Amino acid sequence: MHSVSLSQAVGHTVIAHGALGFDQRPEGISPRRLADWTRLQIPQPMDVIVRMPSGVRLVFETDSTRVGLTLLATNMVTPPAERRAIVGNLEIGGTLWTARSEAGNTLLLDPKSPGEFELLRGDPDTLWFNDLPAGTKRCEVWLPHNAFVELRTLELDDGATIGPPATDSRPRWIHYGSSISHCMEADAPGLIWPAVAAREAGFALQNLGFGGQCHLDQFVARTIRDSDADVISIKTGINIINMDSMRERVFGPTLHGFLDTVREGKPETPIVLISPIYCPSAENQPGPTVPNAQGKFVTLTGHEEIRDGCMSLTQVRRLMARIVEQRREAGDAQLSYVDGLTLFGPGDASDLPDDLHPNPAGYIRMGERFAPTLAALASS
Repeated sequence: MHSVSLSQAVGHTVIAHGALGFDQRPEGISPRRLADWTRLQIPQPMDVIVRMPSGVRLVFETDSTRVGLTLLATNMVTPPAERRAIVGNLEIGGTLWTARSEAGNTLLLDPKSPGEFELLRGDPDTLWFNDLPAGTKRCEVWLPHNAFVELRTLELDDGATIGPPATDSRPRWIHYGSSISHCMEADAPGLIWPAVAAREAGFALQNLGFGGQCHLDQFVARTIRDSDADVISIKTGINIINMDSMRERVFGPTLHGFLDTVREGKPETPIVLISPIYCPSAENQPGPTVPNAQGKFVTLTGHEEIRDGCMSLTQVRRLMARIVEQRREAGDAQLSYVDGLTLFGPGDASDLPDDLHPNPAGYIRMGERFAPTLAALASS
């Protein structure tokens, strides 16, 4: 085997699709899903999420029949939950190879003291993808979706070649959303629901799903505005309920403003606005939501006298549908609406273990359900 330094190869022989910036480390590079200019504007809790490369792929061509990705991974664990394995996928022609590792660092979070953690240091490891087809082929390595990663080297057969990929002819899809689009609970990075939908519909995905952090921030709107995209989807609303970060007075104008910013650079690009999926406690009760002793997310009651304008998910869906209707009547024929309940509704509740996030099977089903809509948007 021989090693290819990713610090030197990324941007040349290897493309990091979906990474808009990097943290430079002494022994490697760590991808970020937002560009460097956003750093000053990103709240600290979101910076952690931006560094998790959900949807990011290392893309290259090689004739090696074995590929290894050496990295140092760091994932977060909130006791009593156990640390999950670090998982990567290699995709060739729509087929996924999977590799797992138990190595790496662990951040033990303190559930009683938000922001407090203990760092348990671990070792780097190599994710091996074996028995690959002979000959030169396009490889896309899906990076772990639920951990920070310091990328070090690609390992290839002795004498194998590596080069930049041919131009990707697939339409480009940018998706913005919450933890339900970040999909930390998925079994593998190639099985997050946007990846499933992209694979079935024949799209190249850029995932801006940020766990807990989908609050219609203008730096995200500007990122989408200035990026290459053939289709854009915006799945919003649940984090606003989770944190009670907006009330009805603010939500409508903020959503309009987000769409206005995107339209500055994408006046004719199809945009689909997706409302929240099913969340039992918040369907008719305003947020915020917190996990209870059983790990279920529930809404908080009380203080009704100061909660005028607080929103439930039912209200959020109504407002989003109305905003799409208003903007279409004003001339935006390329804006459409998808009710999140059609992707994951009350009938899917058995795949909602914490009453907020789908399990792996639920995420796959969401992707399969959205794929036809995505495919139709490519021809609109």
